[in-house]
Amino acid sequence: MAPVKNPPKKKFRLVRIFWISFFSGLLAFILLLVLIGMGTFGKLPSLHELENPTLVLASEVLADDGTSMGKFYTEKGNRTHVDYKDISPNIIHALVATEDVRFYEHSGIDYIAVMRAVLRFGRDGGGSTITQQLALNMFNGERSHNRVLRVIQKLKEWIIAIRLERNFTKEEILSLYLNDVSFSDNVYGIRGAARTFFQKEPAELSVDESAVLVGMVNNPRFFNPRTNPKAAMERRNIVINRMVTNHYLAEGDALVFKVKPIDIGHYRKADENNGLAPYFRDVLRGDLKKWCKEHMNPESGEPYNLYQDGLKIYTTINPRMQLYADEAVMQAMPQWQKVLNAQPNIVNGDIWKGHLNVLEAAMRNSERWKLEEEDSMSVPAIRNSFHQPMRMKVFAWNAAHEKDTVMTPLDSIKYYRQMLQTGFMVMDPVTGAVKAWVGGIDFKNYKFDHVNINTKRQVGSSIKPFLYSLAIEDFNFTPQTQCDAVQQYFPEYKAYVPARANPKVSGTRTMANGLAWSINEVAAYIMKQFGPEGPKRFAEFIRQMNIPTAVQPYPSLALGACELSLYEMMWGYTVFPSGGISTQPYYISRIEDKHGNVLVRFPPDHKEVLSHATAFTMTRMMQGPVDFGTAAGLRQRLGITEMGGKTGTTNDNSDAWFMGYTPQLQAGVWVGCDDRFIRLDSRRADGGHVARPVWEYFFAKALADGTLGLDKKALFARPDSLGPQYDYQNLIDKVPPPGAEGVDQGNGNASQYIVDSAARVNPSQY
Repeated sequence: MAPVKNPPKKKFRLVRIFWISFFSGLLAFILLLVLIGMGTFGKLPSLHELENPTLVLASEVLADDGTSMGKFYTEKGNRTHVDYKDISPNIIHALVATEDVRFYEHSGIDYIAVMRAVLRFGRDGGGSTITQQLALNMFNGERSHNRVLRVIQKLKEWIIAIRLERNFTKEEILSLYLNDVSFSDNVYGIRGAARTFFQKEPAELSVDESAVLVGMVNNPRFFNPRTNPKAAMERRNIVINRMVTNHYLAEGDALVFKVKPIDIGHYRKADENNGLAPYFRDVLRGDLKKWCKEHMNPESGEPYNLYQDGLKIYTTINPRMQLYADEAVMQAMPQWQKVLNAQPNIVNGDIWKGHLNVLEAAMRNSERWKLEEEDSMSVPAIRNSFHQPMRMKVFAWNAAHEKDTVMTPLDSIKYYRQMLQTGFMVMDPVTGAVKAWVGGIDFKNYKFDHVNINTKRQVGSSIKPFLYSLAIEDFNFTPQTQCDAVQQYFPEYKAYVPARANPKVSGTRTMANGLAWSINEVAAYIMKQFGPEGPKRFAEFIRQMNIPTAVQPYPSLALGACELSLYEMMWGYTVFPSGGISTQPYYISRIEDKHGNVLVRFPPDHKEVLSHATAFTMTRMMQGPVDFGTAAGLRQRLGITEMGGKTGTTNDNSDAWFMGYTPQLQAGVWVGCDDRFIRLDSRRADGGHVARPVWEYFFAKALADGTLGLDKKALFARPDSLGPQYDYQNLIDKVPPPGAEGVDQGNGNASQYIVDSAARVNPSQY
């Protein structure tokens, strides 16, 4: 028998080296995994963090019917959470078929895909599962370009993916992924993508629309249907083919979807300039940032972050009323802008004489000046550049709110500053809920809001209803009280009110007549009857009505020579339709966290400041202005049974106001230029002609909309204790008296009514 030969020593050594290398590599790999798991190469998320994943979620603003008005977000936080049940199966099927066909079979790592990726060097795709991609997006961030670091990062993804699979259902993982993934145009999350590209909710997406969105995930920039439609369509059809291959779609249906064009005709990316009520949302942003700073998020242990914590802010804004308010501004404002543009002092530029400092400041604060200064241009060269004609887009009263033109940058500054602005607010006077808010003529070009409590303008005669209320409440005036319609002298202040005597106005007028025609002399007479402390008492009364701004106690206060915001005027006017109850306007009903838990509610703030009898008497008397007075015919044109209103016009038409209400709804309008020296010269440029049309257009639309529940026949509640009522209409002279608002609007300011102690008191001087 032949002896058995021993294997060659060299072969034995190779085998030994192989197994040593294999087990050493395996041990090293296991050690590497252990070290990664221990956080040696960077902290891994804890079990708590996995169970409560932190997505950067936009906070969403919702109207009173639950529809979205817009969001507050950082660039990568423009996403809103959506539950799995609210995502179309088409999206789910397209995603799984394209990104992870064995998603429902693996536990975070698809070893078949990994081996394929290794053996084919990634030519047939990578080995990442949906769970791994989620792990990368949520916890690791961007993929590293360093090969060694990328290997470590990949192992981290594996560990996190396995942990995710242990702590979440497959449906929850899909929901987390779709809420986190990025799409084209810096849109994040499936809801943002569905709304941006198709103006739909995720649950409404069709097969082909779902395939377009899922197709973007692979390369958002390249497969953008807006900028690269050919590539996007090819990618969409690949996704549809994979849905067929994986039995999510029938071949015949796929053929139909693949020939359809990609329709993104309703594309609209959300930004601060579009969406409902942009001025309102900008004011809301400031309020919410303050609220967040003062309230702690229990999940993070830090103050709430408006841009990352996914808050839901439920507001009182009514979408239909807001649209009608926007339409009202669009319809009414261009007409008076044409009048202003045609004025000689605007056409020839004389309006800027004496105000060149305004233009200089505007130039120096412009982006152009700052950029040219950064380019080391000299001041003379920069200033010269503002006189060079160039093509540009400017705001215009058309559907697009812009037009192409050629003008110098300096002329564009004049053009923009010569635009009439407006503030318009609508609210429920009983509950205080704000229903519409228009802070200016165009948010994209004019960010300054003219409604909020901090934007104050001289109120003019719109303050007179407060004066008349005090006269009735504390001094026993009635609508038929006879008032001397002559200039009044206040010796304690050495002042005349009105500032200039009007010899055409004389005799007596009933108080009802004085209010209907906004006769300044009647208002001055009423103030005089309050006694030496009359101005002080009226200033206190305005504060008593809950108006926050402290006004100065001058006799000229009777004519509105003080500055208040439209928000404050709306607050003050609630006392009339609500029966003497001052109700603060509010616009947030509640705030919820991302889980739907209510964090805070905002109940109405009511305070009784007038007797019901006085309030009711004022509502009846304030029908005079809208029937025969400074806003004559308004009630009849709208077909309203009962309403009240008051115009206001300040010195030289710098400010035009109209405040009005029905038993169910109240609205206020201000119109003017931000630079008060720019104003309408027309004798008809008073509140009844300039501001009232915005109010009237809105109410005509709102009253015609049956879904809003407004009743033209609604009546103000009459107090049982009220005695016999006068026929106020017979107390009003139907012919406007000389000196009424609209003929002599010169309300002036407080200082114009003060007579220097050394000067001779002579009415003709004023």
